[in-house]
Amino acid sequence: MKIAYLVVRILVGILFIFSSLSFLLKLVVPPEQTGNMKVFMDGMIASGYLFPTIKILELICGLSFLSGFFVPLASILISPIIVNILLVHVFLDPNGIPIAIILVLANLFIAHMNREVFLPLLKPKNN
Repeated sequence: MKIAYLVVRILVGILFIFSSLSFLLKLVVPPEQTGNMKVFMDGMIASGYLFPTIKILELICGLSFLSGFFVPLASILISPIIVNILLVHVFLDPNGIPIAIILVLANLFIAHMNREVFLPLLKPKNN
C-alpha cells in the first residue's frame, strides 16, 4: 500500500506542477473554448487574480506532493480546486470528467493514507 501511495502522490504532484507551470510560463496554448465553458474561463481570467492564484496554489501543492513534505496540508488545500475541476467538467465540459474523477479518487486515497492526521479534526469538542 505504501508503494501505491508513493506512486499516486508523485503522479498527482507531477500533474499539478505541469499544469501550473504550463499556465504560468505560457508553455502550452490552451485550446479554444466554446459556449458556457468559454464564458466561465473568460470570467476567471478577467478577474486578473483568480486563475494565477489557483495555479500558484497548484504549484505549491504539487511540489508538496512530489517532495513528501506537508502532504496532508497540501491535500486539504487542493481539495476545493479538485472539487471545482470535477464540477466544471460535470456541468460545462463533459470531456474532462474521467481525469477529474481520477483526481478526486487520488486525493481521497492520499487523504485516507494520512487519516491519522485528520482524525483529531473529526472528534467532538470536549467540555
